[in-house]
Formats: sequence, C-alpha cells, structure tokens
Amino acid sequence: MLDQLRLPHEEVYHTYKTWQEVADAIKTMVIRGAPAIGVAGAMGLALGALSIQAADSKSFFKQLNDISTHLFETRPTAVNLGWGLARMKNVAEQNQNLSLPQLKQKLIDEAQNILTEDIRLNETMGSHGQILFESGDKVLTHCNAGALATAGFGTALGVLYAAWKNGKRFSVLADETRPYLQGARLTAWELHKNNIPVTLISDNMAGWLMKKGEITKVIVGADRIAANGDVANKIGTYTVAVLAHRHQIPFYVAAPLSTIDLTLKSGDDIPIEERSSKEVTHLGNVNIAPVGVLARHPAFDVTPNELISAIITEKGVVKKSYVENLKKLFVK
Repeated sequence: MLDQLRLPHEEVYHTYKTWQEVADAIKTMVIRGAPAIGVAGAMGLALGALSIQAADSKSFFKQLNDISTHLFETRPTAVNLGWGLARMKNVAEQNQNLSLPQLKQKLIDEAQNILTEDIRLNETMGSHGQILFESGDKVLTHCNAGALATAGFGTALGVLYAAWKNGKRFSVLADETRPYLQGARLTAWELHKNNIPVTLISDNMAGWLMKKGEITKVIVGADRIAANGDVANKIGTYTVAVLAHRHQIPFYVAAPLSTIDLTLKSGDDIPIEERSSKEVTHLGNVNIAPVGVLARHPAFDVTPNELISAIITEKGVVKKSYVENLKKLFVK
C-alpha cells in the first residue's frame, strides 16, 4: 500500500503480511478512502484466514468472525468496509464444505476479485458521470476521492479523469480539507501528476470564489449514502453543499453501489467517527494551538439530499427522487 500519511513529500509503499498490520494501517489512515478501505478490509480478512490454525470448520469460522469484527471496528463511518467483510464471509459460508486450504484459497480469490471489480466499476462510473462536465468548467473538490481512495482509478476524480480523457478541458480547485489536509496532500498531488490544472485553496475560500463565479461545479465522493440520498463524507462537505446551493452551483456525489446503505432511512442514522483532537491541534508533530485547549474532530458530516444535484454510480446518474431511484439500482 502507498502510505498516504507521507504524501506528497515521499512515495513510500508498505507490504502487509498480517491482518493486524492491515487493521492498524486503516485505523491510522495510512489507507483511507471508503472504497480503498473496503478492498483493504477484504484483503486483511484473507490474510487473517491464512493465519488461522484450526482443527475443524467450527473453530475456523469463529476465528474468522473475530478477525472480521476487529477489522470492522477500525473505521465505523465508511460502509464499504462492512460491505467488503460481509462479502468475504458470505463466500466462506457458501464454501464451508471445502477443505480448509481450499476455503482459504477461495477467500484469497474473492479479495482479488473485489480489487479488480472496484477499478472496473470506477471506470464505468467515470464514463457515466463525465457527461455532466464541459470544457471551461471550474470544478471544486473536497477531500480526496481519486485513485488513492480506491483500488486505483477513483470516484469523484475518476469522473474528472474520464472527462479529461474525452477531450474536455477544465480546471480544478482543491479544498485543502482541514484538519487532515487530504485535498492539499493527496488530491492536489494526484491531479498534478495527471497533468490536470489544479489550484489549492483553503476551505474558507470556497464561498467567496463561488460568489465571484470562479467555481461552476462541485464534485465529491462519499463514505456512506443512506436510502433517502443523504450523504456522509469528509467533514466540511456539508458546508460546501450549502454554499453551492446558495449560489445555484451543481453539487454532484460520485460513489459505487457498495457505498449505498439502504438499511439506513436517512443520514441521521449514519454513525460519525470522532477522531483524536490532536489531529486538529497539531500539524504533524507541531502544536498550532495553546496547550490544554480542547478541540473537536468529527471526521465526517452528513449532507441532506435536497442539496445534492445528482449521485453518480456505476449504473448511471441518479437524480431525485432518491428514495425511489436509489432502490432501483439494486433491482436485478
């Protein structure tokens, strides 16, 4: 895995050989981005399965479920993690009559399938979403929803990559995305490497630039989407959506079906991860606030569906009514 904590200054790759190492990488945000977490969780469970020493199937499944629970608890907001782990456990249950070596190989194969499928689905999503963008657009992004946040192509940035590939020429403004600076460290790095014009702005500049006509469209990713189209994404997304609505600027969300959680009626039911206050009071190891001052760090917020112009998925572009149209995506 590319260590996202060390970007943009260093490109360092890590090899993980145990599920505990994968869990720690997810929790500490070496690996981040909802689809990437889903893929990493699946691969972590496959590594865990390889490590299990069991005399019988019952013991194997108990240990597998324990490992899955530990992996799931690393990041509670992004639904892709639970989706990936559930898919892996479903494969295990469907193949429980196999020998343990054969069962372990099935889990390895499934984790690799999840990886390759994520790239393919994101590319399909990009082809659907790119029709919403034109040459001359000035696009605002928030956080990072590119190749780094997925198995290798991207959700929101994947849409922009597809538009660029189709000959559309536009510019991107990347919110720095305090307090973790995913926009400054990751999105700006990705776009720059792909030769797409990108300008970094601080989060509190977006409203003024919208008023001046320097932002024409907004696109973000998602960590969980409720059945009514409410979207949980990186903290600050709600603010951007409110500003876009005030200035009549289209606000798009790009996410795979694995991010949609039809079991939750609305965004009120989405658990919001609260991370360490040190991530607010410090930049790296440098304290930027008075010692002893309290800080809050909800890592995500929820944008209500009425502020969202469309949700882009691998099955197409979804518009209101989200309750009806999101449900249709899952009809085979």
